Amino acid sequence: MKYAVLGAGAMGLRYGILLQQAGFPVDFVEIWDDQIEKIKEQNGVYVSRDGKDKHLVPVNIYSPENYEGDPDVWIVFTKQMQLEDALKRTAGSFKDHQYVVSPMNGMGHIEKINKYFKPKKVIGGTALIGTVLNGAGDVDFIGASGAGSMHMANQTESPDDTTHQIVEEFTKANLNPTLTTNFLGTLMAKVIFNSVINTLCTMFEIQMGEYIQGPTAEKLGRQLINEAFDVCERAGIKLLNTREEEWEIIRHVSTDTNPLHFPSMYQDMSKGRPTEVDYINGYIYELGLKYHYEATTHEFLRNLVHLSEFARDFDPKSLEA
Repeated sequence: MKYAVLGAGAMGLRYGILLQQAGFPVDFVEIWDDQIEKIKEQNGVYVSRDGKDKHLVPVNIYSPENYEGDPDVWIVFTKQMQLEDALKRTAGSFKDHQYVVSPMNGMGHIEKINKYFKPKKVIGGTALIGTVLNGAGDVDFIGASGAGSMHMANQTESPDDTTHQIVEEFTKANLNPTLTTNFLGTLMAKVIFNSVINTLCTMFEIQMGEYIQGPTAEKLGRQLINEAFDVCERAGIKLLNTREEEWEIIRHVSTDTNPLHFPSMYQDMSKGRPTEVDYINGYIYELGLKYHYEATTHEFLRNLVHLSEFARDFDPKSLEA
């Protein structure tokens, strides 16, 4: 099948390039002008793996307004805050026959995607695949070839032939997908993972491998996991994992799979961009309130991240009389 990636950032580039290398046609649609201009200027994307073997990979990239392709499947990988604008600008290229796969971080994207695609064509996903965008036109795949994994689930929880074909092609691209029939449970499992790893690594500016060696890593992680599970149980969401399994995934990925990885929230913070904390820890807290439960640790961390964003951008000159 033919794919189009909406959001040619770190993860969008990794998915698209791996699919392209597996023999499938891929287009990239991007709303960041600098990214488009740089990739066109250098006739491709510079790709490295763990900072080594940097090489140029030719890709086709377009702005939403200039894209005239008709893919079978869209892969949506924008930031949560940019999604609504990106979908609106690209809407002229959406067709009834197309499917969409969205392994984005956080929650809130499915409702926006549903405005343009029928639920039976929407596949939610999660990705435990570390990737860093060093700058415009320069991406670093973290981990050995074939490292990382993902889960996918149809919004209707009824996989069809096209879904199975997507899974097969993602497998050929070494994305290591697992298909489930638990839509919300699949998405929330990654939200919980990110609520620990993304937020704590960002607050202390550390890699995942450094976090997991900390003397309080497990205590902090389990506290956040337990609150998130309490919320999901009250919301009637059956998660893919037990509390123990969720912690073991965090431990394994941080220790064995991506110890050198700085999570995406850290990358946003360090580059002066807004973080997605409201769509991760904030989502867990707000969901809990609907069921008369306060996930206070998640709310505390959300506020700490926002304070850190404010401090990062604060101009001391504003204090001068």
